[in-house]
Amino acid sequence: MTNANEKSYILQDVKPPPPTIQQTSPEGETVFVDDTKQLVSPDNKTDENNAEEEVSSMPYASFNYINSIIGSGVIAMPYALSMSGFWLGIILLILVAIITDYSLIIMVKGGHLSQTNSYQGLVEAAFGRPGFYILSFLQCVYPVIGMISYNVIISDTITKILVRITKLPQTSILGNRKFVVILSTLLITLPLSLLRKMSKLAKISFISLIFILFILIVLLIRAGTLGPKIPPTENAWEFANAGVMQAIGIMSFAFMCHHNAFLLYSSLENPTQARWNKVTHASIIASFILLVILGVTGYATFTGLSQGDVLENFCLDDDLINVIRLFFALTVMLTFPIECFVCREVIENVFFINYTKPQSFKVHYITTVSIVAVTVVISMATDCLGIVLELNGILTAVPLAYILPGLSYLKLEDGSIFSTKKLPALLTAFFGIIVAMCGLITTILRFPESEQCSHGAEMEYCRKDNASLSFDSTLQSIP
Repeated sequence: MTNANEKSYILQDVKPPPPTIQQTSPEGETVFVDDTKQLVSPDNKTDENNAEEEVSSMPYASFNYINSIIGSGVIAMPYALSMSGFWLGIILLILVAIITDYSLIIMVKGGHLSQTNSYQGLVEAAFGRPGFYILSFLQCVYPVIGMISYNVIISDTITKILVRITKLPQTSILGNRKFVVILSTLLITLPLSLLRKMSKLAKISFISLIFILFILIVLLIRAGTLGPKIPPTENAWEFANAGVMQAIGIMSFAFMCHHNAFLLYSSLENPTQARWNKVTHASIIASFILLVILGVTGYATFTGLSQGDVLENFCLDDDLINVIRLFFALTVMLTFPIECFVCREVIENVFFINYTKPQSFKVHYITTVSIVAVTVVISMATDCLGIVLELNGILTAVPLAYILPGLSYLKLEDGSIFSTKKLPALLTAFFGIIVAMCGLITTILRFPESEQCSHGAEMEYCRKDNASLSFDSTLQSIP
């Protein structure tokens, strides 16, 4: 297994220099920015210093692919099936997998057509500087909302672990999600986010994949032991429900890996379009199997009570689940700085001219603290992970995964947009536009309700009495 390097050329026979972006500084100097700058690198060495470019075989490349796809969105699969209706949700998951597979393939095809080796280079080749800025905005918003979801997960998991360990009441300071978010930010996520290099933290993605497999096994176990205690939900097995667009947004977020597509392609041994297609098909199918098993198992256990974070459905005294909560929280805390790093790089590349050397410590600290502060404030405004994932899927994952790849390919490929070669790309872009527009409207309309969110309270079937176990009221008593 190797580290993919986005500076690798995607064309075997023709090796153009990495695409550059030309800007003019206030002093009139021309500055060229390497659009394929590697965000996470082990050191400051350039490719020329490496004796040989490491590559991955197809099985290893597939593992990297699956590792890039499977992330925090997987724990919301039962919730997505609850939103859309179980049977329609399965159909939608298949549809999203197929469209994602196609969009990843045409991204590399577009790279061949434009002789670019990055997502930024592809979109700029198709739509010029406006396209580059739109993509940069989306690539900044995507990790920001991702960091907000991480804070929600941290607050959900750590509060329950601390209350369980300390035996303190749920209204104690350690049971308050806002306090936990602030504390974890000051002690862990902010100090790590201030680092300039994230190469060691990037390896944590492997641990997250192990966690997903672990939670899948535990869900299968708990489906038999906890399932009989779950009260039946009326119309739990209806074909369709009203939250179709929100479900598609969550599913799109779960499959989202397009920002790593060229990294994965360049790491492939003997990279060709045919080999890329095979690796993409195999990886999407494997990821789909994992998502559908976890989604079906979780939904079959909790049906209409499924939460945006499926761990919220488990009881406080379930120590096996608490172990999962702990490891998941640690994984999220170590993943948070990587997302912050990506957002910071996008901001610096767009708003600061001096790209040839690292930004000053002042700019670095101000930018990082500002990003982290925004995510903390917003994350304390909601405790519903499902809504956060819906918004991230609809606002950023759908445009990044469907709209921009489809439109870029339509722009770069010759022929009529209604030709056999280009019609699927047109349908992909149209699908993304419809989902984004309808999904945003329906999410905004139902945002004040949040009727399916537990709001930090332990589920009714876990309670030994009728006392409400809430985790949200503590801060109100703090002066």
